[in-house]
Amino acid sequence: MNYEPKFIVDFMCGRLAKWLRILGYDAKFSRDTSRNKILMDSLRENRIILTRDTRLSSKKAYKLILIRSDKVREQVSQVIKELHLKLDKNKFFSRCSICNVVVQSISKDSVRDCVPQYVYETNDEFFYCPECKRIYWQGSHYTLFVKEVEKNL
Repeated sequence: MNYEPKFIVDFMCGRLAKWLRILGYDAKFSRDTSRNKILMDSLRENRIILTRDTRLSSKKAYKLILIRSDKVREQVSQVIKELHLKLDKNKFFSRCSICNVVVQSISKDSVRDCVPQYVYETNDEFFYCPECKRIYWQGSHYTLFVKEVEKNL
């Protein structure tokens, strides 16, 4: 796959959307239970539908992957394998895991009163979501996450 895929994840696979965002993929989460709305969004926005809904899987979409497992690790693995995705460490944590918006760099001075003192003292790079205003930094979770991805995927 030579292009960056975009996803629309239905309400049956919410945790999958979060983990795809953490991996750096545009993963729109649809709380909408209307199959027609999800299908139309897929076609209009060229998004791959990720669902566990077998009735939706028989409809015409831009592209659709029927997710087999209810375990999020297996779901992520299935998407990566079926689409032959190449994971890029430089894209990890580049999107807000809540809003799906690309995070932006913010100066350390700007976050002094917004993060715990220890975090402020031990990190030099900070990012924020322009949508929900959450602040992110590369804590110990980043290293653990990369090791977990390399081990399991």
